[in-house]
Amino acid sequence: MLSIEEQVSKLGNGPLTEHAIHEHIRPLFSRVLQRGEIYLANHSLGRPLDQTENDILEALSLWYAKMDGAWGSGGWLDEMYAFRERVAKLIDLADSTCVIPKTSAGQGLRAVLNSFPVDRPIRVVATRGEFDSIDFILKVYALKGRAKVTWVEPLMTDPVRLFDSESIISAITHGTDLVVISQVVFATGQVIPKLDEMVHAAHGSGALVLVDAYHSAGVIPTRMNCDFMIGGSYKYARGGPGACWLAIDPRHIDEKRRSLDTGWFAKQNQFAFMREDDPKFAESGDSWLESTPPVITYYQARAGMRLLLAIGVERLREYSLQQLQYLRSCFRESGVSCFEPKSPNDFGAFALVPHNDANALAQKLKAEGVNTDSRGNFVRFGPDILNTNEELREAARITAQLI
Repeated sequence: MLSIEEQVSKLGNGPLTEHAIHEHIRPLFSRVLQRGEIYLANHSLGRPLDQTENDILEALSLWYAKMDGAWGSGGWLDEMYAFRERVAKLIDLADSTCVIPKTSAGQGLRAVLNSFPVDRPIRVVATRGEFDSIDFILKVYALKGRAKVTWVEPLMTDPVRLFDSESIISAITHGTDLVVISQVVFATGQVIPKLDEMVHAAHGSGALVLVDAYHSAGVIPTRMNCDFMIGGSYKYARGGPGACWLAIDPRHIDEKRRSLDTGWFAKQNQFAFMREDDPKFAESGDSWLESTPPVITYYQARAGMRLLLAIGVERLREYSLQQLQYLRSCFRESGVSCFEPKSPNDFGAFALVPHNDANALAQKLKAEGVNTDSRGNFVRFGPDILNTNEELREAARITAQLI
């Protein structure tokens, strides 16, 4: 059987085509494609490759065969380092030790919040568009007196409730400690404009910036151009739950910034089991590691990340925009109202259909074999490379019928 990279090489170097994907990529997903549905929730939970099961079994086989020797050469620790290297490549970060594995993006946010002094509340600027977990954590820190959060509201006159970059920048003052911002807003798919300018403005005010890249890394080109970045494999990296990460600008490692979220894997020579009263941290980004890592998640994330890196985010983004353009045209032809962005590049990888009871419509669609989801007053339709134009046409037809 050919490897994922060998299978991808058959695509050639040009733009992706439905025919080539059908011939060379869909065979890598034979198990999940047996479900017999039109799956358009790829923006939520990515579909796993057949190889994913084999990778997880490899982790278990090491356990059965080697017991604690599974940590050694060619085992669990090596796979953790490989996971960090793949994430670093994805976000164009030179030092892979500055990628810190996490079990959730929220865990990454907490690690950053817990790196600030505890003598006063952390002054945070965030938007009302952050994902529920990030939103909830910030509100709990505020409730406990550990943070004061300035919330930036969306444009109330906009039906999609988009965010204006100037409003975010104007909320950042010389008293701000941390700006928390999504590169792509989870509910609407809006790509936050002028993110580089926002980072520059924050740094000019003495603030640090944490970018939530969960809805961008793997679907639009994403660079580590901030202080902290959080993301995960649940969606576009096809790695399921638990395989998440926090990336840290190397200068913060050099400055010896430390988090209270720590553990024995952050120690110097952790397997020497030295117990000095003055904690001695590892010199590299390993100083941000915590306790014993959940190693199986790194195997779980391996196949999806390999496919993503082999194809390339730029090519995937180009194909995604073509699919979204086609899907929106199908909605128009079927008489379905669909949000039409002025510039498709200003939005992520799903289309929005407004509805007064979006959740009920999403459930009806699922009953008819179209698997998608809803947020607020919109049903989200997220195609990926496995979806065919025929499926997109059929999804639009069924949506029109139900409406």
